[in-house]
Amino acid sequence: MMGGDQGIDVTASGVCLALNRHPDLSCTLVGDEPQIRTALKSVVDSDRVDIVHSSESVGMHESPASALRFKKDSSMRVALNLLGSGEVDACVSAGNTGALVATARFVLKTLSEIDRPAIISTLPRTHGHVYMLDLGANIDSAAELLMQFALMGESMVRTLEGIDHPSVGLLNVGSEEIKGSEVIKSANELLKESGVNYVGYVEGNDIFNGSVQLVVTDGFAGNIALKTSEGLAQMLIQVIREEFGRGLLTRIAALIAAPVLRSFKNRFDHRTYNGAVLLGLNGTVVKSHGNVDGLAFSHAIDTARLAAQKDLVGHIRHDLEASRVSLAKAAPL
Repeated sequence: MMGGDQGIDVTASGVCLALNRHPDLSCTLVGDEPQIRTALKSVVDSDRVDIVHSSESVGMHESPASALRFKKDSSMRVALNLLGSGEVDACVSAGNTGALVATARFVLKTLSEIDRPAIISTLPRTHGHVYMLDLGANIDSAAELLMQFALMGESMVRTLEGIDHPSVGLLNVGSEEIKGSEVIKSANELLKESGVNYVGYVEGNDIFNGSVQLVVTDGFAGNIALKTSEGLAQMLIQVIREEFGRGLLTRIAALIAAPVLRSFKNRFDHRTYNGAVLLGLNGTVVKSHGNVDGLAFSHAIDTARLAAQKDLVGHIRHDLEASRVSLAKAAPL
């Protein structure tokens, strides 16, 4: 409850929205108990809310090593401990990404076939959405890691979307076989033999045109693509708002076009896509953006709820075991 740029008022608002949306949902809120009770303002049904007090919090610019070593009673660490002990089904945090990845990896450990966890989320496109990973957990990723990301991501798309053989593409600077770094070329060869429905290289425009259902990349390129798409959507909405407000005639036109404009905003509102899953751990961990409002944070809770209901971690574990032969072809890191 203590993470994020805007503080506890945002996380409390998100909890209230999620609880109102899902009658089957219960939340354990971790953080400074007096602040949490003040922020909730008795709005939430107390039968569906537990509060676990923690005396510390991790700063947004604190190093992962410092958070892991010195903040053992932080709200982040306590929440992950609750997940590790089985007292909760998922953990959601809007806090420091690096600290969350490091602490989650220490507390929960990675799945037996996975070397490093990866962040995956959905991005909007013309029809539906596309899954993409890694979005920032691993800046540099060897070819073997990229293949592991593909196997985990493919399992997630199949589990949550009900698609038997989701298509998988590897993000590159071109679709030709000769293009790309040596890491990308090696990952391309591994993916061809991995057993997933691999379609080959995809470029940046393919993220949004519907050619694949899962895009695999390293955390450096993935995070840039994510933030660029969010910034572009916000810019388009702002420009449209400014243009329709220029004069009397444009304001009248805006009233006429209001249903279309509202639909456009809703379809590409990045808040409804908030909530990225940290794949590869022995537990469901969801990362919310830090600079969000209550609506966006509630959607991160929705993501965690769905992953827990679908037993996402169990399905990934099963699918990785089935793919053991493919993974064995990759040289150990």
